[in-house]
Amino acid sequence: MFPFQASLNASTLFPFKLNVLEQIKVAAEAGYEGIELWVSDIEAFLAGGGTAEQIRECLSRNNVVFANAIAFFKWADVDAAVRAEGFAQAARELRMLAELGCRAAAAPPFGDVASVSLSDMGQYYAELTALGREIGIDVYLEFWGKASKLSTVNEAKEVVLASGIEQAQVLLDPFHMYTGGSGVEDLKELQGSQIGIVHANDYPAAPSREVITDAERVFPGEGVAPLKELAEALYASGYRGFLSVELFIEDFGSLTAAEVASKGITTLKQAFQVEG
Repeated sequence: MFPFQASLNASTLFPFKLNVLEQIKVAAEAGYEGIELWVSDIEAFLAGGGTAEQIRECLSRNNVVFANAIAFFKWADVDAAVRAEGFAQAARELRMLAELGCRAAAAPPFGDVASVSLSDMGQYYAELTALGREIGIDVYLEFWGKASKLSTVNEAKEVVLASGIEQAQVLLDPFHMYTGGSGVEDLKELQGSQIGIVHANDYPAAPSREVITDAERVFPGEGVAPLKELAEALYASGYRGFLSVELFIEDFGSLTAAEVASKGITTLKQAFQVEG
């Protein structure tokens, strides 16, 4: 059985150069219950004359949840001035996202974080979470496998612990687990309530994890990632939230956006089956 909810990360549709309304419609028509939109796409839509009301109305009409937003603000940068700019950017973007009914925004280790301690990062994450909650939106802590700091599940757990934030949630991604050296066993201490959203993707056996890039991700089940084990671990944790198909494939050949979205949800539900 597939006990989770299906979401589509708009990055999967990037080759088709769709605006946010078109991304939402494609996701809805393929059967996704949620979508992850990128702040850059939202800002481009608004700058081109689109309105927040159009986005809200499109989400509502298509019965799609704005599950999470992909954002890039330097909330954990080692430079205090850069960090302050990052928080100002975060405040602007989180208010915009809250107005759209978005549930959460991702907070990856964007910026110069190599020399930042996990303890200090926890403090900055606590401040960012407080800002988000004041605005009315959650902030999911995201690790990047190739980041100089905050690159593993265990480092993410340390940052959460150092933050002291109750009900803090992390963003999981099998590609970043792979490139950072995290294993499914590292998830055993996580409760489902500590997981905000899970990106769904796969990766081939080659190139190696040291040199593989985002563009080489593949559809769930088409690579060598231990997705069945991941699905079982998520299910055992009590997680029942969104699994969001996130690919960065640059050319889908003859496939249309609708066909890509449809293939995404089909492979997602096949690869993340659990024993019922």
